[in-house]
Amino acid sequence: MRRFACDCGSPVYFENDFCINCQSALGYDPSRADLITLADWGEGIFRDFLGNAFRYCSNGELFGVCNWLRPADSPSQFCTACQFNRTVPDQSRPENQERWLVLERGKKRLFYTLAQLKLPMLNGWADPQRGLLLDFIEDGRTSDKYPETFVSTGYLGGVITINALEADDVARVTVQDELGESYRTVLGHLRHESGHYYWSLLNPEGRLLAEFRQVFGDERLSYQAALDSHYKNGPPPGWRERFISSYASAHPSEDWAECWGHYLHIYDALDTAWAHQLLARQPGFMSMSERLRAWSKVSLMLNELNRSVGRGDAYPFVINEMVAEKLELIDLAMDRLRTLR
Repeated sequence: MRRFACDCGSPVYFENDFCINCQSALGYDPSRADLITLADWGEGIFRDFLGNAFRYCSNGELFGVCNWLRPADSPSQFCTACQFNRTVPDQSRPENQERWLVLERGKKRLFYTLAQLKLPMLNGWADPQRGLLLDFIEDGRTSDKYPETFVSTGYLGGVITINALEADDVARVTVQDELGESYRTVLGHLRHESGHYYWSLLNPEGRLLAEFRQVFGDERLSYQAALDSHYKNGPPPGWRERFISSYASAHPSEDWAECWGHYLHIYDALDTAWAHQLLARQPGFMSMSERLRAWSKVSLMLNELNRSVGRGDAYPFVINEMVAEKLELIDLAMDRLRTLR
């Protein structure tokens, strides 16, 4: 993530909608990948210093959960990111505004990185065959309106589903402890599930599919049987020598999605490190092996910084040789995906 500044010179952040120093309005313009300072022209119109006219996304205007901009003459009331939404938490319930805000911030971080990587970003309303939609859904654990229902976070048929409860810190940490996970975040979920979507968009064949099966395994193995076995018996002995996480060992498809998520983690964190002058080059100008060498140093620093302020490791994972090989293949797959734009 790059660094942003208000026109007054004060540092501002990706999620900000106003500058605390000069009180100017701020908004993220996805066409420029920049957080820009705005002047209020009334009736919902804002202009930048070049005179370009914008409106805030309707989800920002009405619910305060989005700081992205749309051209003032846009036919859509939503920004490019919110056009991917299919279902959002019920806003008649006060606790859901904060949940939706957390979910939107994770989604916007995901989309920022996908745009940096120049991957195709197609919403399912505009392209029902190849596009992506997102459902942020409640179930019986959070609302009496949905008794005896249970919503699982996952991906199916062009739709990423995230249980709204994942945006609740206490509930998420409780599940993390129950499953023995070392890391669980909304952004992590979104990055993981985007890996399933891009695998379906990639629809690999020939050499790429053969390389996938050699590195990750045969994705034709029964998915449900593999998950049932994983939750009943746990990961296989010695899984740390071959996988980035215990869940990655459940099935080749989950191994791909876990590694895809870590690829995005690494890329965005290195981009942030470069923006703060901790690296000499942006990750986009590095080979995958160079990124992994840089990440080895940066992740160590992150973990030590976290420990120095009394928190757990920011990146509690080990990238072994087999995981590095999987990340290399994902890097190659991204080159293929860029041709599908």
